[in-house]
Amino acid sequence: MTAQREWLDKDYYAVLDVPRSATPKEITSAYRKLARQFHPDANPGNAAAEDRFKSISAAYEVVGDETRRREYDEIRAMAPMAGMRGAGAPGGDGVRLDQSDLADLLGNLFGRGQGGPTTGRPGGFSRGPQRGVDLEADLRLSFVDAIRGVTTSVNLVSEVTCPDCSGSGAAVGTMPRVCPDCRGRGVLDDNQGLFSFSRPCDACGGRGQVVDTPCPACSARGVVTRPRTVKVRLPEGVRDGQQIRLKGKGGPGQHNGPPGDLYVRVLVEPHGRFGRDGDHLTVTIPVSYPDAVLGANAKVPTIEGDTVTIRIPPGTPAGRTLRVRNRGITTASGRGDLLVTVDLVVPTELDTAQRSAVEQLRNAFNGVTSNSESGAL
Repeated sequence: MTAQREWLDKDYYAVLDVPRSATPKEITSAYRKLARQFHPDANPGNAAAEDRFKSISAAYEVVGDETRRREYDEIRAMAPMAGMRGAGAPGGDGVRLDQSDLADLLGNLFGRGQGGPTTGRPGGFSRGPQRGVDLEADLRLSFVDAIRGVTTSVNLVSEVTCPDCSGSGAAVGTMPRVCPDCRGRGVLDDNQGLFSFSRPCDACGGRGQVVDTPCPACSARGVVTRPRTVKVRLPEGVRDGQQIRLKGKGGPGQHNGPPGDLYVRVLVEPHGRFGRDGDHLTVTIPVSYPDAVLGANAKVPTIEGDTVTIRIPPGTPAGRTLRVRNRGITTASGRGDLLVTVDLVVPTELDTAQRSAVEQLRNAFNGVTSNSESGAL
């Protein structure tokens, strides 16, 4: 199990402003938000913001990695067992170690002879390849493009590998050299008698390499922040709020690690006439009172731009929904239907002939109503 003295002193969850029970996605989201806020490129000349950015990055490197987070939680959970007092204990303002109590409990965890689970090197851990962070972006689509599917682009601003130094952090024509203090491990061992702690190397900041001539474009960071455009292929029938994963299009990896993923959230704009109900399309058509009473054929628009003819049954009430099969939304699981809702149209302006006809109809129905009521009596 790998460990650092800082793990006992620092609450990385507090640094990222997340609870200990936070999910990996919540931790990543909090890290991205804070990283954008305190990034050196967004705060030029602000030393305090730069220090905060380093603290945020250090915290995420631990609790943002599943294996290291588990080790971190286990080590800090052992503090009360050994009589340590920390920020979470009553009266504690930091972690205080009682070496006599810790010797038996932590001797095996911090022994010099043990290597980290991913290093293959004795005596602690190294900063090996690290996967880049996952990114999120919103993409607005028209209703028709979401139904038909489309190839488009999403624009975002994010860190990318520095093109000048190819991520090495060293100026063109130079190369980083192995740190002579830690010999490329990125950590130094601090012996404490029966056990030892591993701490980041001061000479190289834990990178394992020393950059004598920093790249002027990225200030030896190996990454720069800039706008970029990513092409995305959206399938037919994509839904509002659906996330599309673009593998390898997220933040750049560190130390030859793979890049993260980009998650594109689709925001579908409403259509002026059509709606959606699952995989079904919905549409409303106007129907006159005579056609609703006597029945008629009606033309219904489709999302493809043509029309289909449906039969309005006699006696159709307002609000009734009729179904046109296989004219809805196409998805990987099949195609939905077109749901047609009848909207009874009541005219507001009548000419003389129309008014006369309606009056005659009313008189005819009044007669039927009167006779019905008389019979009931």
